[in-house]
Amino acid sequence: MADKIRVVVLYGGRSGEHEVSLKSAASVLRHLDRSRFEVIPVSIDKTGRWQWNDLAAIDPAQASLPILPDAPEMRLARGIDGRGVLMPVVDGASGPIAIDVVFPVMHGPLCEDGTVQGLLELAEVAYVGSGVLASAVSMDKDVAKRLAQFAGVPVAPYRVLTRKAFAADRAAALAKAIEGLNLPVFVKPCNMGSSVGIHKVKTSDALGPALDDAFRYDLKVLVEQGIDAREIEVAVLEGETLFASVASELNPNAHHEFYSYEAKYLDPDGARVDLPARLDAAQMERVRALAVQVFAALECSDLARVDFFLDRKTGEFCFNEINTLPGFTSISMYPKMMEASGVPYDELLTRLVHLALDRYRQRHALERGYSS
Repeated sequence: MADKIRVVVLYGGRSGEHEVSLKSAASVLRHLDRSRFEVIPVSIDKTGRWQWNDLAAIDPAQASLPILPDAPEMRLARGIDGRGVLMPVVDGASGPIAIDVVFPVMHGPLCEDGTVQGLLELAEVAYVGSGVLASAVSMDKDVAKRLAQFAGVPVAPYRVLTRKAFAADRAAALAKAIEGLNLPVFVKPCNMGSSVGIHKVKTSDALGPALDDAFRYDLKVLVEQGIDAREIEVAVLEGETLFASVASELNPNAHHEFYSYEAKYLDPDGARVDLPARLDAAQMERVRALAVQVFAALECSDLARVDFFLDRKTGEFCFNEINTLPGFTSISMYPKMMEASGVPYDELLTRLVHLALDRYRQRHALERGYSS
């Protein structure tokens, strides 16, 4: 039997979505096919320290992966043979570990915004997910919306505010933030996911505090027109052609005004999910086509979850955001939508690993313009 493919499950990270990553990674670790893959858990703690975690010390049934305090610190490097290696920081802690592919199961800034992807590119390691460009532009809600709109995908009206402008002239910035918009509006950090720092603002008095909180997470904040809309999501998977799943619909419970962080991860009854979404055939075809269009316009790779609003009044879809490393917990919508579309969780993970390896081989077959 051929040697197993060594897969590093990279989790944790220095973002506000650190805890979400621990949950996603636990699920990925549980479902990776051990007959094909040798799994190596590597964590990044909140200080940015990389550690190799002994798989034998991890309970596979736990809901969140731990970051073991005594785990040896590691560095990622490019080996002499061109393969990526995990190098121990302290001599004698363990030997260098050659790896084949990294599965970054991380969310938010410094995780899915192109930073980790750039590091993996420098180490010349295959990795699951979009590259530096797509990761960066997809993470920035403003830039993603601009590119989607340029490709002909509708977006809701919005304004962008910088923390510098807000600090320089708070009154003028508040006026600009809702210029041409009607309350309610949604205030969102541009480079954050999992609904962290998002507020529904119904009164003008609430706008300032909402912006204050959003600016805790980013230097640029989006103020988006609130619309009476349904929340529709589509999972996209790369292959010979782009495959869009059946759409799902999120219906937050009455005590959650929108699909907040609490509704997503802390409240097991935070939302009712309709999978498939209650759409007619034309609407389902339309939103799946729009999801593929967004994925292609942002030059994504492997996987993404694309989120839309369906305006109850006009019946039109508006692009909301895209997640290039969507949640992979047991209740996360990306794997659930794929499973409902005929791609079981285990098979999905196997496909993603092989997509990453195929892309790596194609890129490294290109001429670099110099002699190595």
